[in-house]
Amino acid sequence: MKTKIILFLLSLLTSVAAEQPNVVLIYADDLGYGDLSCYGATKVQTPNIDRLAREGRSFLDAHSPSAVCTPSRYGLLTGEYPFRQGTSGSWGPLVHTKGLIINTDKLTLGRLFKEAGYNTAAVGKWHLGFGKEKADFNKPLRPGPLELGFDYYFGLSSNNSANPYVYIENDRVFGWDPSDPLVGMKSNGPLPYSFDEVGRMQPNRYEGASKARRIYDNRMTGTLFSEKAVDWIRKEGDQPFFFYYAPPQIHHPFTPHPRFVGTSQAGMYGDFIHELDWMVGEILDTLDELSLADETLVIFTSDNGGMFNLGGKQAWHKGHHQNGNLLGFKFGVWEGGHRVPFLARWPGRIKAGSSSNHLLSSLDLLASFAFLLGRELERDEGLDSLNQLETFLRDPSESARDQLVLLPREEKSMALRKGDWVYISSQGDGSGEIGTSKRGGPWAVGYTLTNNSDIGIDGSIRSDAPIEQLYNLKTDPYQTANIIRDHPRVAAEMRDGLLMKKNEGSGG
Repeated sequence: MKTKIILFLLSLLTSVAAEQPNVVLIYADDLGYGDLSCYGATKVQTPNIDRLAREGRSFLDAHSPSAVCTPSRYGLLTGEYPFRQGTSGSWGPLVHTKGLIINTDKLTLGRLFKEAGYNTAAVGKWHLGFGKEKADFNKPLRPGPLELGFDYYFGLSSNNSANPYVYIENDRVFGWDPSDPLVGMKSNGPLPYSFDEVGRMQPNRYEGASKARRIYDNRMTGTLFSEKAVDWIRKEGDQPFFFYYAPPQIHHPFTPHPRFVGTSQAGMYGDFIHELDWMVGEILDTLDELSLADETLVIFTSDNGGMFNLGGKQAWHKGHHQNGNLLGFKFGVWEGGHRVPFLARWPGRIKAGSSSNHLLSSLDLLASFAFLLGRELERDEGLDSLNQLETFLRDPSESARDQLVLLPREEKSMALRKGDWVYISSQGDGSGEIGTSKRGGPWAVGYTLTNNSDIGIDGSIRSDAPIEQLYNLKTDPYQTANIIRDHPRVAAEMRDGLLMKKNEGSGG
């Protein structure tokens, strides 16, 4: 009987794979576990994203490949842990002048769909580098998205708080004029717009390219990206397509279009969430208009947890907790740094209004999509990706994934999730935020009066705190008590397991 059930499921999944639906992957920036009303937020309203939850499945134990933007995007597109990148791994945000960090012969989500005959596009934040070694914004920005399987690209080289404050289309600065090149400066130039409190931005170190720089306006970025997205889907919607949408929302600076300012109860932070929700609505409405909703799998998630920056602090004081009750923030290895919203909708295939507690990572999308397309992965492809298609489409009794390496900004604080257990290989959260910029880490635990047995009320690590951490998420989902001294054998087993993962070598 058990064999018949397995064969039936395989047959069912094979029939699904033969359909080859359109796929829209929306990868928000810095959106935390508590930033959506469908995940419990009350100071913001996200009706369009909530629609995905209402018409699809919400995942409650989903994680980004890293607690930092660039490594997460590397893991998403390659299905590999970011510590495998190059010879030393990807750990922090990539500087905008760096070259492409993904080898062009590596299988990526873009190439996977391209090889299957799909039209492919990426719109939004890239943050994986351009060029072989260094990005020269006065020359074709190759290799880049076009070499990784995308037919079309429009977006930002890194994020909306960083140089060179221009948009990029395919392999060129958008609006670039060869007679007016972009020129680097040692002194600081004017920023492209002004808000009273938008959050930290890099000093502008470029002049020239006057046309391209006049086009750039962060207040209009959400609208511009939505127009590019809708136009591309309308143009390519008559053929199977894969559309990777990576809005810079809600990474600081918080610069929503003026029509969203003041619409939330969480300050500019919440207003930026409202703009993101509108952007998602534009995509969903376009799919409806073109009668494509039923044949399109939509995935929505985030590159890491919410950040405790200026806008995040303001929102917190207004009663909005960007990561819900989870411990920690962006950059850190505690749950708030990498447990993120994850929604999947495919009408008629994914049960509407359902939810799942199975462990899931964005790493798993490569293997899941490969199975969907009937593509068998080679041994060196998607090394850390697991096929979770059944988890999307049904409610299996067991999770396809029982272990997950958790990556903060600092390598010394790598962690391992195994079942309900989480082992962290150092004190603190590995965010690098101890006593520096105060955007997270133990300091934020004290600031927010969050309870953790290792952290004092002043935000410092207690003198008697263990040098490592162990939590049981089933009995302590908010990581209030480090119980490593009570379970030395569990800690030793997980320490060894993490060491084995770290020693598996690097890709490139």
